[in-house]
Amino acid sequence: MPALSKFYGITIKMFLRQSEHNPPHIHAVYGEYLAMFDIKTGEMLEGDLPNKALALTKEWVLAHTAELQDIWNTQVFRTLSPLD
Repeated sequence: MPALSKFYGITIKMFLRQSEHNPPHIHAVYGEYLAMFDIKTGEMLEGDLPNKALALTKEWVLAHTAELQDIWNTQVFRTLSPLD
């Protein structure tokens, strides 16, 4: 599972397609916490994150929606910019 970005202790990852399922989503890892976020809406689909990490991850997903959708569709992974 390639890491797409890292910021404020949060690692954003996406699995390879053969092991994935719809809707298009990313995984956020923050310490022992793990959550899955919808690429189109930025909403947490499952998992658990502290409130601050949840807000930062949602902000990041919404800032990179088009790029994440392209990565999901093409499976050409690249690093995306972190939050400032």
